[in-house]
Amino acid sequence: MKPWRRTVKVALRRILGIDPGSRQTGVGVIETDGQHTRHIFSTCLRLGDAPLPERLGVIFSEITQIIRQYQPLEMAIENVFVSNNAASALKLGQARGAAICAGVTCGLPVAEYSPKEVKQATVGKGGADKTQVQHMVKYLLGLHGRLQADTADALAVALCHAHASHLKNRISQAMNR
Repeated sequence: MKPWRRTVKVALRRILGIDPGSRQTGVGVIETDGQHTRHIFSTCLRLGDAPLPERLGVIFSEITQIIRQYQPLEMAIENVFVSNNAASALKLGQARGAAICAGVTCGLPVAEYSPKEVKQATVGKGGADKTQVQHMVKYLLGLHGRLQADTADALAVALCHAHASHLKNRISQAMNR
Protein backbone atom coordinates (compact mmCIF):
# COMPACT_ATOMS: atom_id res chain seq x y z
CA MET A 1 0.00 0.00 0.00
CA LYS A 2 1.35 3.43 -0.97
CA PRO A 3 1.62 6.03 1.77
CA TRP A 4 -0.81 8.89 1.45
CA ARG A 5 0.76 11.97 -0.09
CA ARG A 6 -0.88 15.31 -0.07
CA THR A 7 -0.48 17.05 -3.40
CA VAL A 8 -0.66 20.78 -3.43
CA LYS A 9 -0.78 22.67 -6.67
CA VAL A 10 1.46 25.69 -6.36
CA ALA A 11 1.01 28.70 -8.58
CA LEU A 12 3.90 29.86 -10.70
CA ARG A 13 5.43 33.13 -9.61
CA ARG A 14 7.23 35.38 -12.05
CA ILE A 15 9.89 37.55 -10.40
CA LEU A 16 11.79 40.51 -11.81
CA GLY A 17 15.29 40.98 -10.39
CA ILE A 18 17.23 44.24 -10.74
CA ASP A 19 20.93 44.97 -10.22
CA PRO A 20 20.87 48.77 -10.40
CA GLY A 21 23.66 50.90 -11.80
CA SER A 22 23.98 54.36 -13.29
CA ARG A 23 26.04 53.06 -16.25
CA GLN A 24 24.73 49.48 -16.51
CA THR A 25 21.59 48.02 -14.95
CA GLY A 26 21.10 44.27 -14.93
CA VAL A 27 17.58 42.95 -15.41
CA GLY A 28 16.39 39.35 -15.06
CA VAL A 29 13.04 37.59 -15.01
CA ILE A 30 12.57 34.09 -13.59
CA GLU A 31 9.59 31.87 -12.97
CA THR A 32 9.31 29.53 -10.00
CA ASP A 33 6.87 27.17 -8.34
CA GLY A 34 8.97 27.05 -5.16
CA GLN A 35 10.82 23.90 -6.23
CA HIS A 36 11.72 24.47 -9.86
CA THR A 37 12.93 27.72 -11.32
CA ARG A 38 13.46 28.70 -14.93
CA HIS A 39 14.96 31.63 -16.78
CA ILE A 40 12.46 33.75 -18.71
CA PHE A 41 14.43 36.81 -19.79
CA SER A 42 17.57 38.77 -18.93
CA THR A 43 19.48 41.74 -20.28
CA CYS A 44 21.86 44.47 -19.32
CA LEU A 45 20.74 48.04 -19.93
CA ARG A 46 23.84 49.84 -21.13
CA LEU A 47 23.28 53.48 -20.30
CA GLY A 48 26.44 55.06 -21.70
CA ASP A 49 27.66 58.56 -20.98
CA ALA A 50 24.46 60.55 -21.41
CA PRO A 51 23.62 63.03 -18.64
CA LEU A 52 22.36 61.31 -15.49
CA PRO A 53 18.71 62.46 -15.81
CA GLU A 54 18.53 60.90 -19.29
CA ARG A 55 20.03 57.62 -18.01
CA LEU A 56 17.50 57.55 -15.16
CA GLY A 57 14.71 58.06 -17.70
CA VAL A 58 16.02 55.12 -19.75
CA ILE A 59 16.08 52.90 -16.65
CA PHE A 60 12.50 53.84 -15.82
CA SER A 61 11.13 53.42 -19.35
CA GLU A 62 13.04 50.21 -20.18
CA ILE A 63 12.06 48.48 -16.93
CA THR A 64 8.45 49.61 -17.39
CA GLN A 65 8.49 48.10 -20.89
CA ILE A 66 10.03 44.83 -19.60
CA ILE A 67 7.36 44.61 -16.87
CA ARG A 68 4.59 45.09 -19.42
CA GLN A 69 6.08 42.51 -21.77
CA TYR A 70 6.99 39.74 -19.27
CA GLN A 71 4.27 40.37 -16.63
CA PRO A 72 6.19 39.61 -13.40
CA LEU A 73 4.14 39.52 -10.20
CA GLU A 74 6.94 40.70 -7.91
CA MET A 75 10.12 42.71 -8.09
CA ALA A 76 13.35 42.37 -6.12
CA ILE A 77 16.22 44.84 -6.16
CA GLU A 78 19.65 44.99 -4.62
CA ASN A 79 20.27 47.60 -1.93
CA VAL A 80 22.86 50.30 -2.45
CA PHE A 81 26.39 49.22 -1.72
CA VAL A 82 27.93 52.09 0.26
CA SER A 83 31.41 52.82 -0.99
CA ASN A 84 34.03 55.43 -0.20
CA ASN A 85 32.87 57.53 -3.16
CA ALA A 86 29.78 59.48 -2.09
CA ALA A 87 29.03 60.72 -5.61
CA SER A 88 28.94 57.15 -6.95
CA ALA A 89 26.70 56.03 -4.08
CA LEU A 90 24.28 58.88 -4.80
CA LYS A 91 24.11 58.03 -8.51
CA LEU A 92 23.55 54.37 -7.69
CA GLY A 93 20.76 55.34 -5.29
CA GLN A 94 19.12 57.41 -8.01
CA ALA A 95 19.34 54.51 -10.48
CA ARG A 96 17.77 52.29 -7.84
CA GLY A 97 15.01 54.84 -7.32
CA ALA A 98 14.22 54.96 -11.05
CA ALA A 99 13.94 51.15 -11.14
CA ILE A 100 11.80 51.03 -7.99
CA CYS A 101 9.49 53.74 -9.38
CA ALA A 102 9.02 51.68 -12.56
CA GLY A 103 8.03 48.64 -10.50
CA VAL A 104 5.72 50.53 -8.16
CA THR A 105 4.11 52.44 -11.05
CA CYS A 106 3.29 49.06 -12.64
CA GLY A 107 1.78 47.82 -9.37
CA LEU A 108 4.51 45.39 -8.31
CA PRO A 109 5.45 44.78 -4.69
CA VAL A 110 9.18 45.49 -4.30
CA ALA A 111 11.54 43.54 -2.03
CA GLU A 112 15.06 44.73 -1.23
CA TYR A 113 18.12 42.59 -0.50
CA SER A 114 21.68 43.42 0.45
CA PRO A 115 24.52 42.18 -1.78
CA LYS A 116 25.54 39.82 1.04
CA GLU A 117 22.02 38.31 1.23
CA VAL A 118 21.97 37.80 -2.55
CA LYS A 119 25.36 36.07 -2.54
CA GLN A 120 24.41 33.95 0.47
CA ALA A 121 21.20 32.77 -1.19
CA THR A 122 22.83 32.09 -4.54
CA VAL A 123 26.34 30.85 -3.76
CA GLY A 124 26.07 29.87 -0.10
CA LYS A 125 28.50 32.46 1.21
CA GLY A 126 28.05 36.20 1.56
CA GLY A 127 31.59 36.99 0.48
CA ALA A 128 31.38 35.30 -2.93
CA ASP A 129 32.93 37.06 -5.91
CA LYS A 130 31.25 37.92 -9.22
CA THR A 131 32.54 34.84 -11.05
CA GLN A 132 31.11 32.54 -8.38
CA VAL A 133 27.74 34.29 -8.66
CA GLN A 134 27.82 33.98 -12.47
CA HIS A 135 28.68 30.28 -12.25
CA MET A 136 25.92 29.47 -9.74
CA VAL A 137 23.26 31.47 -11.61
CA LYS A 138 24.14 29.59 -14.81
CA TYR A 139 24.00 26.28 -12.93
CA LEU A 140 20.75 26.99 -11.06
CA LEU A 141 18.95 28.20 -14.19
CA GLY A 142 20.52 25.74 -16.64
CA LEU A 143 22.03 28.50 -18.76
CA HIS A 144 24.91 27.99 -21.19
CA GLY A 145 27.46 30.34 -22.67
CA ARG A 146 28.74 33.63 -21.34
CA LEU A 147 26.60 35.48 -18.80
CA GLN A 148 27.36 39.17 -18.30
CA ALA A 149 28.10 40.05 -14.65
CA ASP A 150 25.30 42.62 -14.19
CA THR A 151 22.78 40.26 -15.79
CA ALA A 152 23.92 37.41 -13.53
CA ASP A 153 23.58 39.70 -10.51
CA ALA A 154 20.01 40.64 -11.50
CA LEU A 155 19.07 36.97 -11.88
CA ALA A 156 20.75 36.28 -8.52
CA VAL A 157 18.55 38.96 -6.90
CA ALA A 158 15.45 37.29 -8.38
CA LEU A 159 16.65 33.87 -7.16
CA CYS A 160 17.33 35.30 -3.70
CA HIS A 161 13.78 36.65 -3.56
CA ALA A 162 12.33 33.34 -4.77
CA HIS A 163 14.18 31.45 -2.03
CA ALA A 164 13.51 33.98 0.74
CA SER A 165 9.81 34.40 -0.01
CA HIS A 166 9.29 30.63 -0.44
CA LEU A 167 10.90 30.04 2.96
CA LYS A 168 8.77 32.77 4.59
CA ASN A 169 5.60 31.21 3.12
CA ARG A 170 6.53 27.73 4.39
CA ILE A 171 7.27 29.07 7.87
CA SER A 172 3.98 30.97 7.89
CA GLN A 173 2.03 27.89 6.80
CA ALA A 174 3.72 25.74 9.47
CA MET A 175 2.88 28.27 12.18
CA ASN A 176 -0.77 28.41 11.10
CA ARG A 177 -1.30 24.64 11.38
